[in-house]
Amino acid sequence: MCRFTQRSSTLSVPKICNIFWRFHHASPSHLCSCSKTVSNEKYQDPFQLGRKDLKNLYEDIKKELLVSTAELKEMCDYYFDGKGKAFRPMIVVLMARACNIHHNNSREVQASQRSVAIIAEMIHTASLVHDDVIDDANSRRGKMTVNQIWGERKAVLAGDFILSAASVALARIGNTTIISVLTQVIEDLVRGEFLQLGSKENENERFAHYLEKTFKKTASLIANSCKAVSILGCPDPKVHEIAYQYGKNVGIAFQLIDDVLDFTSCADRLGKPTAADLKLGLATGPVLFACRQFPEMNAMIMRRFSKPGDVERARKYVLQSDGVQQTTYLAQRYCHEATREISKLRPSPEREALIQLTEMVLMRDK
Repeated sequence: MCRFTQRSSTLSVPKICNIFWRFHHASPSHLCSCSKTVSNEKYQDPFQLGRKDLKNLYEDIKKELLVSTAELKEMCDYYFDGKGKAFRPMIVVLMARACNIHHNNSREVQASQRSVAIIAEMIHTASLVHDDVIDDANSRRGKMTVNQIWGERKAVLAGDFILSAASVALARIGNTTIISVLTQVIEDLVRGEFLQLGSKENENERFAHYLEKTFKKTASLIANSCKAVSILGCPDPKVHEIAYQYGKNVGIAFQLIDDVLDFTSCADRLGKPTAADLKLGLATGPVLFACRQFPEMNAMIMRRFSKPGDVERARKYVLQSDGVQQTTYLAQRYCHEATREISKLRPSPEREALIQLTEMVLMRDK
């Protein structure tokens, strides 16, 4: 896979396009699976290994959200109910341990590193609340969205409040470098949302646009959170880049698989409606790959599937094409790159768990 040689907060559009063309024209036999690169060391369950550091995670988040208004508290508690997988905080604490061990063999997560995990989950949740308002979503994680229960205006304010509380927690860390790294996430989230509102006519530009949007909306949070804990635990800039690249590649792969599941999983399993992206007018990886086999999809993409029957026809074309398979192959390559990066760190149970996590991203079904 091509390495992005620009500064780590940006993506190289030409290289993204090259990735697209290389993978589109590659045969399955030439596309490596992550399983070939996983270490032979004993299997490490990431969730089991990270459980100690994530104990009372949601209780600690609620402490950050001290509010006098009962309704606002109820809205915040609604999402932070402790029933989520805590996928992002788990990656962050595992990365913190892996970097600490690499630097000085310390097996403890610093308080400031755990704070980054809390902040990452708060920023993520605030973005979900706002996304649901923008998309007028009805369900999230198998239950009704905040905007459906309390209305759009109050949902926007709840998202703003969670984001402001995350900012206060970030300032409390007292490290200007960490503040700079994590505020980049918030900027990327907004820019990613604007990218999602637009589209490109040129096929190469369209896929680059999609991957850049995917990075900013999903991967930037994971990449920069991993970078932040690496900075707190190790002074070596090379380790910071390893952490960032791992998070970036895992984050993009996670979203690619999410886009695949929008076509292959049932609504009950996902906890949200299927074909949701098409209904929102969004052309994700499976659609863009399918368009190569069914050029008539171009017109539907440009009008954002707005005509009657567009969503059904587009979904049919995707399932008849190799769009799902090609998107999955692309996710495999990003996971392969994540594994290659994290393997540069000193061996540890946490490093192995992060490697195992790349497999879990590819195998998930919700």
